[in-house]
Amino acid sequence: MPTPEKSASLSGDPTQASTASQNGLTKAWQSFVQASLLMKLLQILLALLILVAAAVVINISVNFVWLIALIPFGYAIYAVSAAKRTLLASAAVAVAGIALAFEIARGGPEPWLILLLLMPAAAVAGAHAGLAGRWYVPCRTMALILVWSLPFGLAAFSAFHWPQVGFALTWLIGLLVLGWRVFRASRANHQAALVPPAAAAGPGLRPGPGGGLPAGQLRGAAGYRGAQPGGPAGSAQPAGAGQPQPPVSVEAAMAELDAMIGLAAVKDQVGTIIASVEAARRRAMAGHQADRPMQHLVFVGPPGTGKTAVARVVAKIFYAFGLLSTPAVVEAQRADLVGEYLGATAIKTNELVDSALGGVLFIDEAYSLSNDTDGQGDKFGNEAVQALLKRAEDNRNDLIIILAGYQRQMDAFLASNPGLNSRFGVRVTFPTYSPAELLQLADAGLAAKGERYDDGARQALWELLNEVARRQLTDELGNGRFVRSLLTRAGQRRDVRIMSVSAEPPPDDLVTLAAGDIGEAYAELTARFRGYGETPTLDSALAELDALVGLEPVKRQVHEIAAQLQVARLRGRQGLASQPPARHFVFAGPPGTGKTTVARILGRIFAALGLLVRPEVVEAHRADLVGEHLGGTAIKTNKLVDSALGGVLFIDEAYSLYNPGYSSGDAFGAEAVTTLLKRAEDDRDRLMIVLAGYTEDMDRFLHSNPGLASRFGTRIGFPSYSPAELSQIATAIAGQAGDSFAPDALPVLDQIFASACRSGSIDELGNGRYARSIFERACAARDLRVADLGESATAADLTTVTAADLQAAARQLTG
Repeated sequence: MPTPEKSASLSGDPTQASTASQNGLTKAWQSFVQASLLMKLLQILLALLILVAAAVVINISVNFVWLIALIPFGYAIYAVSAAKRTLLASAAVAVAGIALAFEIARGGPEPWLILLLLMPAAAVAGAHAGLAGRWYVPCRTMALILVWSLPFGLAAFSAFHWPQVGFALTWLIGLLVLGWRVFRASRANHQAALVPPAAAAGPGLRPGPGGGLPAGQLRGAAGYRGAQPGGPAGSAQPAGAGQPQPPVSVEAAMAELDAMIGLAAVKDQVGTIIASVEAARRRAMAGHQADRPMQHLVFVGPPGTGKTAVARVVAKIFYAFGLLSTPAVVEAQRADLVGEYLGATAIKTNELVDSALGGVLFIDEAYSLSNDTDGQGDKFGNEAVQALLKRAEDNRNDLIIILAGYQRQMDAFLASNPGLNSRFGVRVTFPTYSPAELLQLADAGLAAKGERYDDGARQALWELLNEVARRQLTDELGNGRFVRSLLTRAGQRRDVRIMSVSAEPPPDDLVTLAAGDIGEAYAELTARFRGYGETPTLDSALAELDALVGLEPVKRQVHEIAAQLQVARLRGRQGLASQPPARHFVFAGPPGTGKTTVARILGRIFAALGLLVRPEVVEAHRADLVGEHLGGTAIKTNKLVDSALGGVLFIDEAYSLYNPGYSSGDAFGAEAVTTLLKRAEDDRDRLMIVLAGYTEDMDRFLHSNPGLASRFGTRIGFPSYSPAELSQIATAIAGQAGDSFAPDALPVLDQIFASACRSGSIDELGNGRYARSIFERACAARDLRVADLGESATAADLTTVTAADLQAAARQLTG
């Protein structure tokens, strides 16, 4: 199979690599004949040659065969110098040589001169016969034979009195060049034959959604001959310059990718990139115009999903194709690009790019280059982006830049500058690892260290990994990094355990992980996540709801929501479609009716069903969202939302974000609402937002912005408590405190609550909060009374609230 020479010298055979390094003159010639200026000169010289030949034929009546010989020979030189790998170039050289030999033979010259002029035809025959079915292009081999042999032969003709010396030297050099090329081609074919069949069938090359090219079409292909590395800014030494490069083949790189656990979609996308490069190579081989198929990439996905490892494979693939001069990957972050003052950033960024020339520059967390922390724009990051964009364009032929980061942040970063989307148009998406893939990673990591599980340890690990997935904590823990950390911590726990038992533990115990080791390591690694230790169940959450006093409409609606979530999960297990569950809610009702309590219970229900990471509720008011200046509000709101990710964000008195009393409108509140709506949509799979407030005020607030009504479409109405329910609440609060009401106090308690409800002031008093306040004030009155009894006070005196205590509390609260 035909493949260009430069990439062969960079491919998988050590002999090829050493031969390439020992033939600097050949590489220099290849670079020289491919220079654009020389291409123009050759075309001009060819035109002049044809004109001169025509003039000679016309003016001195030279035989027309000379013209036939000169024109194809000139075309052959141009075709080879322009890398036009066609048989026409070979045929032209052969015709030129035979025509000249035939014409001169008619005059009866020496036989050695005829044989010398047959050299071009012999070079063509030798190249095509010796390289049939091999890696090297025959017409280029023929050109190298002529380029190296004929000039020396002609020089020898002029320098020696015996022309036969020039003839012999010409043929000797030609045979040596041909033998050298055949030897290299044989070594290359031998190296290709050593690639295992399994390695040649990477998933990215399988026919399928990714559009991968069948591996058989790439077997033996060492590279693609595009333009040589070097751009406007290519004066710096490329990555790995001056160092021996490792042998790499496309099949070996794809086998490395195929060996990675999971990442099926990534493998297909990489296979698509390979197919594109191979198609460009074949177009060039067929003599068609083919641009150098270099492209900058964007890797998006959560941490620990193998983005850096895949970047290394991509570098090896482009290196194996001859498009990069080294498979090295230079890793960088914001600090490696941004300087300490404006102007220094461009210098620092250019130095970083220079260090990566010829290879891959991998910039992790690239979105940090657009860091609007003060709401005024990131001047340093913008300077780095501008410098990076210029180098991405200037050095597009000898550098691949990969920008990596979380998907949401990368979307915003790429949208911040039109040049980013245009120059980084290829996106590779990395998915979160499944529990099964995490377990495979653990098995492979343990086997690599020569360790093993004891009975039950692997099952315990499997259950914990499923718990991580159920709580949607895989990305926060770091996917594959979490598995590595878990095994490391578990190994430390094992070492402590076995060494505390015996100073000379059995050899097997030194390499065996127990279920307890894994459990302790797991608890240590997950302890930093708020609320993670609490593992609610659906039954316990619903039981807590049912234990609340009153709120019958609320309980009924929450039970309906829980049932819908359960049915959706069952439909999903059977492959049936279902409507996505409501994630954001409006709690409308007077204060003190249990809205915050129900929000906690709803969070526990969602966490129990695996729809939230934790049941924690972050409570907030207007002051927690609104900043001191425009631009600062969005930053403050985003930080608040970030703190609640994985749980519930409860915004009480949410209607205060819309204040119609401002003459020019509430710009700060509107900014907070706009930011909140965007996050409610972007993070709907890992966040619940509850907007709470008075019914009438919430109605006005929801009508102030069309997006609020659409994203917060589920409303739960909270009714005011009845007198009996308030009495139950007060009695329950007293019981929790270890106190009780005297028998004669209960009618007084009922009378107090009935009076507040009858007068319509119960909502202003705070419903359940009023019940708690009555009890607390009554306890204060009791304590004042019992303090006078001194040491004679009994336990009943210390824990009983009397009717007089309640009447005193009511007078204090209602005036």
